[in-house]
Amino acid sequence: MDDVPKDSLEFSFLFEQAHEAVIHGYLPTNEETLQSLAALRLQFLNGDFSPNAPFPRLEELFPIYILHSRVLASSKPHITSKPSCPGLHKGLFSGALPNGLWNNSLVKQKAEESQKFKGRMKEEGANMMSAIVDKWKAVQSMDRTEVMATYLSIVKQWSGYGSTLFEIDFYMSSVGSFSQRLWLGINATSLSLYKHGEVDSFESIQYSQITSFGVSDNSTFKVSVGEKEMIFETSKVDEITQLINTYLTCISNGPPLPGECSSRYSEDPSQLEIGFSRSRVKGGAMFLLFYTLCFI
Repeated sequence: MDDVPKDSLEFSFLFEQAHEAVIHGYLPTNEETLQSLAALRLQFLNGDFSPNAPFPRLEELFPIYILHSRVLASSKPHITSKPSCPGLHKGLFSGALPNGLWNNSLVKQKAEESQKFKGRMKEEGANMMSAIVDKWKAVQSMDRTEVMATYLSIVKQWSGYGSTLFEIDFYMSSVGSFSQRLWLGINATSLSLYKHGEVDSFESIQYSQITSFGVSDNSTFKVSVGEKEMIFETSKVDEITQLINTYLTCISNGPPLPGECSSRYSEDPSQLEIGFSRSRVKGGAMFLLFYTLCFI
């Protein structure tokens, strides 16, 4: 990234892709940093703060799932047992009226809980936007180029920056297994596993450590490091194996020329031949694009 001219289309493309990754939750960092990035985005869009400036929706600035998680965590589960009404269980329509009343009660309860959730989300959203605006006021006088450079310098501080991220449905090794979703980060030198939202990987494997690598079926692949075997289950086996094989080829052939091992796309005008690699994240239509040249 350092050798990309700041006034070039490539640099703008990097900035936009990094922002997409941030608002979709693919930058595990603290909330204050995310607020600062949101403020920089506002400065990029609107220039210096003005009360009359157009405001994007919060989800276009900040990963909204954080607020969802906070509101859900603060909501105590409401457990209600079905009432016993023995006096109503007599006659031809025994049990019909209580069941109807119970169902109506559940519908009403769910509607009330939904309304409370929306109210809490609106409140949290207003507080978050207020905090972002305060930080926006602090970055006034920065021009667009400065904003992009600052934004990318913050994003680049994450150890996983430069990796293409894939969601893994299941991971198992000789030392343990995880059935929850994980991120598999693939870059020019290693594979790394992250728990969602955590900054540091809990497992990192250099390509030089891999003794064997292969596909078991269309949803499973295996990596061996010495006597340790790791099995991954994902719907993105083809994309993952192609990317890993590309990097292994880079390593076996020695250091490549800049951009030589990059994934390039020319059919779609939005995918310029500037050394980006691509992964469609499972469960969404968003493309996670990162600048992943071999041996950056």
